[in-house]
Amino acid sequence: MVTFTTTLEQLHYGHWSYHLPVNPEITAQFTDGNNRRVKCILNNKVTINTALMPVNEGSYILINQKARTELNISEGDEIEVTLEKDNSEYGMPMPESFRVLLDQDEIGAKLFHSLTPGKQRNLIYIVGKVKSVDSQLNKCLAIIDHLTETNGKLDFKALNVKIKEYNQRGKML
Repeated sequence: MVTFTTTLEQLHYGHWSYHLPVNPEITAQFTDGNNRRVKCILNNKVTINTALMPVNEGSYILINQKARTELNISEGDEIEVTLEKDNSEYGMPMPESFRVLLDQDEIGAKLFHSLTPGKQRNLIYIVGKVKSVDSQLNKCLAIIDHLTETNGKLDFKALNVKIKEYNQRGKML
């Protein structure tokens, strides 16, 4: 585990624009081949699971609007960062509801695990960002149904339609 101070900077690239620079020495400590996944604690308040994004010899950590709002920070503010290597299976916490459904659906689990680690994390994030267990279950069921229907081909537009269908079904029950 390493703690250091850095400054919130802005770059203009797509919808990601805020980041925290990480110096080359710290980057080297947390980079193992292509594995750059870390657990990042910001100002001892907000924890994010992320990857160190390489740039030159060092790296940077992308900071989204939600984290910036929770921390009440803006460009130029100094941030205390604590990094810990993330050696978890998915590089982020797996919601229990998703784990249980994957344990019960052998085909769905096989299709999910055939996806790239980044796509797996994306789906885990979609489920985990809602707090209601019922909503999580609807999303999990929609994801497994979508993967089964498409034989493991992830189409986010179609998945969003499927999630809306499952959400509507949940309201009817």
